[in-house]
Amino acid sequence: MKKLIQGAVLAASVAFAGVAMADDERPDHFQGLAAPDLKTAVANFSEYNTRLEKVLSGELTDADLGTVHELTYTLENALEKINIDLEELAETLEKVHVASETFNRDALKEAAPAYLEAARTVIK
Repeated sequence: MKKLIQGAVLAASVAFAGVAMADDERPDHFQGLAAPDLKTAVANFSEYNTRLEKVLSGELTDADLGTVHELTYTLENALEKINIDLEELAETLEKVHVASETFNRDALKEAAPAYLEAARTVIK
């Protein structure tokens, strides 16, 4: 299970790194909304993907392409924070896993609530 989560986080990180490297070659146009915490990042990610889907649902005008371009800044900010926090979540889940298999109740009681709080922020 840990390898599956680590693989997913690694794949997302590599994809994001490619975007970041490409950004070095382009001028910044928009800042996008900040994602200071996981809750905000997930909310922005959801809302801006809905906006993106709406724009993509019809014929794409030049204005639509500009809108998509602007939306991606907030999506990138959100995705960066989600990736960071999901990596931490995977580490916390591993603590839960090890505590359960070693019958370490104290460690489990410490790690599990932190895991669940973060996990519930991502999915409800």
